[in-house]
Amino acid sequence: MSGAHSFNNPGQAMEAMEEMIETGDLEEEVSEEEDDEAAAEAAKESSLSHLREISPLASWTVSTYKPGCGVDALRSPSTAQFWQSDGPQPHLLNIHFFKVVSIVKFRVYLDFDLDESYTPTKMQFFAGMGMYDLTEFAEWSGGEPRGWVDVGLQGVGIEGGDVMRAMVVQVRVCENHQNGKDTHIRGVQVFARDERGGFGAEGRRRKIEEGFGVQGQSEDGTGVVGIQEADWMGEPEIR
Repeated sequence: MSGAHSFNNPGQAMEAMEEMIETGDLEEEVSEEEDDEAAAEAAKESSLSHLREISPLASWTVSTYKPGCGVDALRSPSTAQFWQSDGPQPHLLNIHFFKVVSIVKFRVYLDFDLDESYTPTKMQFFAGMGMYDLTEFAEWSGGEPRGWVDVGLQGVGIEGGDVMRAMVVQVRVCENHQNGKDTHIRGVQVFARDERGGFGAEGRRRKIEEGFGVQGQSEDGTGVVGIQEADWMGEPEIR
């Protein structure tokens, strides 16, 4: 990318801008900035390659919502839909899992460009084994967020680890941009480590294939060995 420019008066800045347009330098700088943004986004998504989203394993509730902008809209894979609250602050989102889960990543999708005064500027995050033992594990503050906001999990686990074990996670929206009353949140995702490669139905199937060549058959292919595992006997998977 070209070096930074400094000008003593607006006329010099205008002349330099026209020259950059003529020579193509401006387009080159814009293109490089777009490439950098795309690379950063790709790097962020690649960090999820060994993780598994466990959000569908939980029951979701919100304190208030506008008709058509409730949990279903928040859980939609499209960030064009959103949860819109309809009541006094703080606005609450409760995520209740049916068993203890090990959370390694938690993120929220916000878009100031679309939501303006509905955009949260301060959120608090709580977790526990039930609604009556919630403990704050993170707080986030920001001005004009655009895209996925990662919630820090540093030191929340046992002996200061970064893995949070909990059954309930609560998001509290405390403040909005320009002191807005209601809020918009366009997505929330919860991740655990994806260990299905070595465990579960696929892992067991791989062990059988290594031992007998083909699942359910002997090495010479002359007969069935053992009991062939039915699909419904495997561990449940998110689809």
